[in-house]
Amino acid sequence: MTNAALPATELGEFFGPGGALSACLERFAPRPEQLAMAEAVAACIRNRSHLFVEAGTGTGKTLAYLAPLLLAGRPAIVSTATRTLQDQLFHRDLPMLGRAIGRPARVRLLKGRRNYLCLHRLEQALITESPGIPTADLARVSAWAERTRHGDIAELAGVSEQSPVWPRVTASADSCLGSGCPRHADCHVLKARQAARGADIVVVNHHLLLADMAMKGDGFGDLLPGADVVVIDEAQHFPDIAQLQLTRSLGSQQLRELLQDAAAEAVAAGAATAEITASAARIEPLLAQLRRLLPGSGTALAWQELPPDCLPELEALLDAVGELAAGTAAARDASPGLRRCAERAARCRSLLEELLDEAGQAGLRWLRLGKHSVTLNLTPLDAAGDTGALLAAADCSWIFTSATLAVDGDFAYFGRRLGLTSAEGRLIPSPFDYARNARLYLPPGMPDPGSAGYTAAVVAAVRPVLEASRGRAFLLFTSHRALREAAGLLRARAANWPLLVQGEAPRTRLLEQFQRQRGAVLLGTATFWEGVDIRGSDLVLVVIDRLPFASPGDPLQAARLAAVERDGGNPFREQQLPQAVLALKQGVGRLIRDYSDYGVIMLCDPRVKTRGYGRRFLRSLPAMPVLDSAEAVRRFFAEREAHAS
Repeated sequence: MTNAALPATELGEFFGPGGALSACLERFAPRPEQLAMAEAVAACIRNRSHLFVEAGTGTGKTLAYLAPLLLAGRPAIVSTATRTLQDQLFHRDLPMLGRAIGRPARVRLLKGRRNYLCLHRLEQALITESPGIPTADLARVSAWAERTRHGDIAELAGVSEQSPVWPRVTASADSCLGSGCPRHADCHVLKARQAARGADIVVVNHHLLLADMAMKGDGFGDLLPGADVVVIDEAQHFPDIAQLQLTRSLGSQQLRELLQDAAAEAVAAGAATAEITASAARIEPLLAQLRRLLPGSGTALAWQELPPDCLPELEALLDAVGELAAGTAAARDASPGLRRCAERAARCRSLLEELLDEAGQAGLRWLRLGKHSVTLNLTPLDAAGDTGALLAAADCSWIFTSATLAVDGDFAYFGRRLGLTSAEGRLIPSPFDYARNARLYLPPGMPDPGSAGYTAAVVAAVRPVLEASRGRAFLLFTSHRALREAAGLLRARAANWPLLVQGEAPRTRLLEQFQRQRGAVLLGTATFWEGVDIRGSDLVLVVIDRLPFASPGDPLQAARLAAVERDGGNPFREQQLPQAVLALKQGVGRLIRDYSDYGVIMLCDPRVKTRGYGRRFLRSLPAMPVLDSAEAVRRFFAEREAHAS
C-alpha cells in the first residue's frame, strides 16, 4: 500500500470557487458539506482507517469520495447496489473528474459472470438439444460471439434480457469450470478481471464484491488484493446483501440447469447418459409437486411453516439428487465439465441433507417462493460475524456511505450489522433548507395503526391535503393490503387527480406517467420508498401511512431478533426500531431533491407522538417545522405558490 498524503488545501482548492471542479460543471456551486465529506474520505485514505459517512441529500457525495480517490492516486474499488449508480459513476462522474484533475483515470466497470458470454456453454448449447430456448435467439448469440471483443451481453440489443437463452450461454459461480474450462484462455470474464487489475478504479456491485471476497482459487477471487481503498455507496443495502451472499441455496432453477448441463456434458464427452436421464425423470416431477404444495408467491417462508406433505417430497428429492450425484461421479473423469457437474450435484445433496437434519442445525432454514419456483436456503445465524471476518481479511480502508446509515446520529446499529465496530462515523447534513422549504404534518386524532379502520382514517385525513397540494403526491404504504384498500377508497369517491397504483403498470412506466400527468397521485409500497429522484414541483407531498417496522414473520427478520435476544439484548430497541428509523428516512428523502424543491411530509402514524420511541424517529429526520392541521398545510402551499408566481 502506498503512503501518498492528500493535503486538505488541495481539496479546498479543487472544490472551491474557481477551482478545477467548477470549470467542468455548468451549475457548480461550492458546498461546504461536500468539502467536509471529501476531507473525511481523504483522512481515511491517509490513515488506512475505516469510515461510515451519512451524507444528506444534495451533498454531492459521489464526487466527494471520487475526487480524493483520484487525487490520492491509489487503486480503489467502488461498489454500488444499483446499475443506475454504476452507470452514472462510469459514464459521467469519473470521466468528468479525470478532465478536472488533468489526468484521465483508468476505470473499469466490472460485472458478474452472468453478464458475460461463456464460450464453452455456448458450444454445449449448439451441439445438444436446448428445449425452451428460441432457436432464433441462439443463432443471434452464436453470430455475435464471432465478433464480440468483450462478451458483455448488454452489447446484443437484438436479444431480450429476459430471453431463456442467456442462462444457457452464461456461467454462474456454480457452473463455471474455472481453470479447467477448455475455453479458459478465451474467457471473457477472465479478460475483464485481468483488465481491471491495471485500473485506478474498478466499479462493481455489492453482489460481485461480496462473491469475490468469499471466493478462493480459479483466478477469479482477485479484486481485493489489488485495492488500497474500497468505497461502498448505497451502503444501506450492504448488510442484507452480505447475509444473502453468505446463504447457501438450492433452487428449482439451479437443479434444472444442473440436469441440462450434465446431459450436455455427457453427450459432448461421449459418456453414458442413462443415469442422468433417469435422475431428471425423477427430479422434474418432484420439483413441480413441491411448488404446488407451497402457498403464495414472491414470499419467504420459515421452515417450520412447511406443510407436512412437503417433507416426504423433500426426502424423495434428496434420494433423486443422490442418484444424480452418483451418476455424474461415475463419469467425472470423462471431461472437466462432467467433473464440475459431479461437484455441483454433491453440493446439492449435501445441502439437502443439512436442511433435512433436524438434529444438527447450524443456521436458519427458510424458503423463497417464486411464481413457478422454490429455493431452499440455509443462512448463518451469525451473518454479521461472518461479514466482519470478510472485511477484516482485506488489507484496505473501507468507506461506507449513504443518505441513511445513522439512527438519531448514531452508527452503532449499522456497525453491528456489518460486524465492523472500528470505523469512525461522520454525519454530513443536507445543504437543502428544510426549515424554509419543508414541513412535517402530523395529522391529529388518528386511530391506533392496529385498528380495523386505520387505512380508511388515513385516506380521510389525506383527502384535504391532496386538495391543498393539487395532487402531486406519493402515498407510501408499508403493506400491499393497505395500498389496495386505499386505492379502492380513493376511487370510490371521484378524485380530482390521476391515480397511479403500484402493480397496475411497471414501476418505470408509473414514474414516467407521474411526471407526465400534471397533479398525479402515486400509491406505492417498498419499491418507491427509495431510488426515486423526482425534482421540481411535480412532487410536493409525500404521505407515509405508518412507521415502517419490518414484519417479524419474515424468517430472516425473526432470526435477527432471536440472535439479539440470545445475546442478552433487546430485539425491539437494537433491531426493529433502528431498522424502521432508517426505512422512514428513505421514504422522507423522496421529497426534497434540489435547492428549489418544497413540500410536505405527512406522517399519519400517531405513535410518533404517543410512544416514547417516537422521538427517535423525529430526531433522525431533517429539522423542519411541524404542522398540526390540514388548514396549516393549505396555507403553506398557498404561500409557496404565491411566492413562486
